[in-house]
This record gives sequence, C-alpha cells and structure tokens, in this order.
Amino acid sequence: MTTLELKKATKSLTHYARRARKEPVIVTVDGKPMAAVVALKNADLETVSLSNNPKFLALIERSRSRRQREGALTPDQLRDRLGLSKASGSRRVARKRTARHS
Repeated sequence: MTTLELKKATKSLTHYARRARKEPVIVTVDGKPMAAVVALKNADLETVSLSNNPKFLALIERSRSRRQREGALTPDQLRDRLGLSKASGSRRVARKRTARHS
C-alpha cells in the first residue's frame, strides 16, 4: 500500500491508477486517509455504484435485520408459495419451435 499526501499528488490520475494495479494508493490530508485509488477486479460499474450508494446499503441492512428477526423462506418454501415445481426453479427448458410449411 502506498500513502500519498494530497498536497504532494502532482502527477496525473493516470499515473496513480496504473500504480494502483500493483497496490492501493491511499490519499491523505494532514496524515488522515481521505480517499483510495484501488484496482477493481471482476466488478462492473453497476456493482461499484451500488456498493457505494447509502440508500442501497441501508436497504440491504434493513433486509438483513428483518431476516434476523423474522427468519426467511427456504428456496423450496418460496417455490411452494409461488406454485412452482422444484424442476422449474432449478433449470430452464428450451422450447423448440417448428416451422410450418404451406
């Protein structure tokens, strides 16, 4: 991990992004961390956006708390409630269409 005081960060963002491929670059202000430049592996923009969205994180936390208090359905219970068979929930069956000739 590299630590860099913001006032001394005079190189381009490209430079620090390339450096982050090897190790995180922690940007500090008066010695206190305020930002990080890190390489993202196996993540898309939507995942990164949601993982930093306070409303989404609050929604997940409420859901986890509710599950702790009230419990949760098993996959089989959910399929039963939705009227699905076990097979329909575990795999999709492709339907073939036949062409009609006149």
